[in-house]
Amino acid sequence: MPTYPGGCYCREIRFEVNAESKDLRTSMCHCKNCKKFTGGPYGITTRIPLDTFKVTQGTPTHHKADNGSGTLLHRLFCPTCGGAIAEWGDPVDDKLRYVFTGAFDDMEQEGLKPQGEFFTSRRASWLVPVEGTFQKREIKE
Repeated sequence: MPTYPGGCYCREIRFEVNAESKDLRTSMCHCKNCKKFTGGPYGITTRIPLDTFKVTQGTPTHHKADNGSGTLLHRLFCPTCGGAIAEWGDPVDDKLRYVFTGAFDDMEQEGLKPQGEFFTSRRASWLVPVEGTFQKREIKE
């Protein structure tokens, strides 16, 4: 089974994902929440089964907040450098984690290429769709 190592910028937090590439799904999200959190034009995370994710070094900070829709959103990040590690909502708390794809050591590993884009109706006008990905267009806010 392939191992996908990663961590924060300062390397205080390290993690591993041990999963088959078929069990991973990397997606870009153009929603307002992802843009605001990442400070960029989209967020990009890799959905993984919870039992494949293990923090191997350090203790990430766990922050919980309402995401504006009534769902509690959890985020793990480094307490030293602030590097984002993972996020998830209460509905998938015991099943999945969404690891910020940039936190992996090698984003070129098989299984980490984006497979889809969400909230494409909110994509910045100067961005183009990623070729070969599914496009999910939700209604603008």
